[in-house]
Amino acid sequence: MATVALASALALTATACNGDGDDHADGKPTVSATANGAGDGKIQIPDDIKDKLKKHGIDIDKWKNGAWKNWNRDDWLREANDFINPIIKGLWDPDRMRDANDPDKGVDDNDISGDQGVTDPTPAPVKAQAVRPPYHTNAATSGKVFFDSPEGTMVCSATVVEDPAHPGKSNLIWTAGHCVHAGKNGGWYRNIAFVPSYNNAGKSADQLQNATREQVAPYGVWWADAAKTSQQWIDQGGETGGNGASYDFSVIHVTPEQGNAGKSLEETVGGALPVNFNAPAVPKVNSITATGYPAAAPYDGQLAYQCQDKPGRLSINKSDPTMYRIGCTMTGGSSGGGWVETGADGKPALVSNTSIGPVTSGWLAGPRLGEVAKGVYDSVSKKFAGQ
Repeated sequence: MATVALASALALTATACNGDGDDHADGKPTVSATANGAGDGKIQIPDDIKDKLKKHGIDIDKWKNGAWKNWNRDDWLREANDFINPIIKGLWDPDRMRDANDPDKGVDDNDISGDQGVTDPTPAPVKAQAVRPPYHTNAATSGKVFFDSPEGTMVCSATVVEDPAHPGKSNLIWTAGHCVHAGKNGGWYRNIAFVPSYNNAGKSADQLQNATREQVAPYGVWWADAAKTSQQWIDQGGETGGNGASYDFSVIHVTPEQGNAGKSLEETVGGALPVNFNAPAVPKVNSITATGYPAAAPYDGQLAYQCQDKPGRLSINKSDPTMYRIGCTMTGGSSGGGWVETGADGKPALVSNTSIGPVTSGWLAGPRLGEVAKGVYDSVSKKFAGQ
């Protein structure tokens, strides 16, 4: 099995005095630590943990007062096992969510013209169809991932997936690797959080101008307390060109922002998808449905869409696994969204996620999930198996 990047996180909670907790708050927040949502979340942070965090460039007293916004390049280019994502209550308010941009993963068609592997003809564009609201009914496992990068607030899409260590009570989501880590020229992103059924009622951007946080995030905001991606993505991945795309996936373990209310993410949204790490070869797959929240024009990131198509093959590098490719007009922001196939048992299963598409849109490609993806998935599940 190929080596996968291991990442661990200490979940911390910073609560703003004025109650909104955003990055423009005037109040100075106080800090408490949570142990994966256990108890009331108000325990002291041991000195040895504080010292460890400081070695990674995080001073808790400074972090809680906005130091997370200081993207010192030397601090950001950390080792892959130094994923740290302190919870800042209220940070992701409706305005920050609405204004988040997509992390560009467009590729020029010329970038793949010289592939030595098997690549089928470019598929005809398939017009993305709006998911009928409420999303909780028609796309319950889908949602949006928000995070901060050196370029500003960013957004991706994600899917709630099953956790073999906690049947029926999963806190795992699946997204793209480039939604958690910048690849070979960067590090882990910050303030990673998941909002299931974002904008559940399917309101327009104008209608969301004065929406409350409860209307935008009716099933809560769930913060990443562990995130893992492939070593291949960390070593090869980049913003454009498709390098590392065959391994562009990530598994995130989340915890509710407001502490442990007794329900898991899976119980909260009403379901989770199994992941198929032995999906049929591309020619044998009759149909794949991709779901996401496209944010680049002509979309605005506020509504969920889907594309359904029979996949073809796309090979970026001959030595890498061949990717699935479908016709689809969804744009950036749909990155990380789940690709679902109905298996032989008649039940839906996750088989890929949106990774790349051309700058001009028209198609999307996603990695075929195999042993490396299973290694990432299993490592996150096992990390929380006894909790």
